[in-house]
Amino acid sequence: MDEQLFFKKLNSLCTSKEIFYFLSSLEVMSDTMASGALQKISELEVDDNGLKNPGLLENEVFRALCFQFEFESSKLSNTGLLNALQALIKLRIDPQSTLMTSLLLESQERLGRGQLTAEHLCALGESLLELEGPSCATLEQIVNHMQERDITSWSPREIVMVYKILEVTVREGKQCQSLLNRLNSVTLGAVSQLSPSFVSEILNSLVALHQTRAVLLVTALCKHSVQHVPYFTDHELVNVLEAFLYFGQKMQNFTEALERHVPKSIRTMPPQTVSKVMQYCCKKMILSKPIFDAVAEGFSSSADRLTTDQIAAYIIPFGTLNYLPPSASSLFGKLETVLHTRLRHFQPHTLLNLLHSCVLIQRYPINFLPKIFSPYFLQKLQAQPPGLNRVVMSQLTQLFLTVTLECPFYEGPKLLSKYQVKAFPTPQSSLDVHLFKRVKTGLLYLLKKRIYFASEVSTPYFYVVDIEIKLDEEGFVLPAAQLEEVHRRIALCVDGQNRFCAHSHNLLGEEAIKQRHLRLLGYEVVQIPFFEIESLQNTRKIADYLHKKIFPCTYGLSN
Repeated sequence: MDEQLFFKKLNSLCTSKEIFYFLSSLEVMSDTMASGALQKISELEVDDNGLKNPGLLENEVFRALCFQFEFESSKLSNTGLLNALQALIKLRIDPQSTLMTSLLLESQERLGRGQLTAEHLCALGESLLELEGPSCATLEQIVNHMQERDITSWSPREIVMVYKILEVTVREGKQCQSLLNRLNSVTLGAVSQLSPSFVSEILNSLVALHQTRAVLLVTALCKHSVQHVPYFTDHELVNVLEAFLYFGQKMQNFTEALERHVPKSIRTMPPQTVSKVMQYCCKKMILSKPIFDAVAEGFSSSADRLTTDQIAAYIIPFGTLNYLPPSASSLFGKLETVLHTRLRHFQPHTLLNLLHSCVLIQRYPINFLPKIFSPYFLQKLQAQPPGLNRVVMSQLTQLFLTVTLECPFYEGPKLLSKYQVKAFPTPQSSLDVHLFKRVKTGLLYLLKKRIYFASEVSTPYFYVVDIEIKLDEEGFVLPAAQLEEVHRRIALCVDGQNRFCAHSHNLLGEEAIKQRHLRLLGYEVVQIPFFEIESLQNTRKIADYLHKKIFPCTYGLSN
């Protein structure tokens, strides 16, 4: 039978029984046809759980095919040999059997003689990865042959496979950067042809290979991934999100694609995928209300199936990005129920991160704080990495300050002073130096002398105030150094872009709780956000703006 006609007929068959009947009707077939039949059988009979019907390996036609490949391996074409090897590996044939030994030995001999094309090198590499795992020595030999080949005409599938082979050889300590540079260059030209699966696999390999210098390729792949968001499998989407995080990529149209895809897929999306989406939003400071609202609504029905790490991954971004969804009452009601039943299953640092994120958005875990402040729990925190470092102690201190200021009815254990920090670190909310300088210049113009305001003032309450202005009882500004007759304290919060969610006017949780606490501590908080001041062209306009913001009662009286 003509090969083209054979494969057309083969591809129309839907069961291995039909394939065996078809094969038994043929008197002669080439090794390419026979290996193609094995590949079709492996596609039909193997799923994620393995071989569906082990009995098919005893079929007479199947055994006859295997017999032919075992005893005539030296006569097979490269395509027939390597396709058969791939199919038999997929069918879980014993790697130690004489059949597999014969095919592997023949493949390796042809590799040594330099008889394999680029396509065949990739096919052999794929088989060895499946069969022998990362320690396979023959992979290095395959890479050496690839170094000598022209790779400009390789297909997307071959490109993907070479990346996977290089992952293993680099992990084993081999230097392959010259081949990687060539491969990255070829891949860049082929990005538009890549399927969702190939985009995900290549990005995953680039992360594993630490290709931080392949900026053009990474950017092109990330841009191309936008159109594939609805078509990625859950596992592929996780790979893509990990690459965005690893390479520091952030694209508005990618976020928009996620916002269209995630809410309608949330009910069938595995928890690990939802967790990765939330981690991506949290790390990139992206407050996506469509995504967050969908995750909040789905939490009530999925929480009991989540691991403790996944529960934390779902909830923490709400606090970090300072967002209460419409379904907040049911979300945090379910969280409290889960904590009551599974509290002891949480790792100490995971539990602390989770409860700290809750207080950022005024959800107070009163029932669980006695455990957090107990000596036993604090010892467990200290015993596990990262221990009681400054960030952890700041979270404990802020929890304690929150219940002191916002929950006066709390009568449980207090946090001992040795576990409290003197001042909160503010890495996310650090000052925007340029904005800060403009505000100070405007204040100097307004108040005439530098002695009337202080900058970066440490308070007895752990927070650092950006700019402090003191007033007496009649509302006159006092020198910043004066301690007596201070009737009012004004805290200016100079909020640059890094204190807000990305492309948003929504304060981050850390800054929101700071301003809330400063008010409770007696300060008059005046927010100076970047988006109100960035358009002001000169010092006079900035001073006029500050006068109106800080002293609204006297604004206009001096004009």
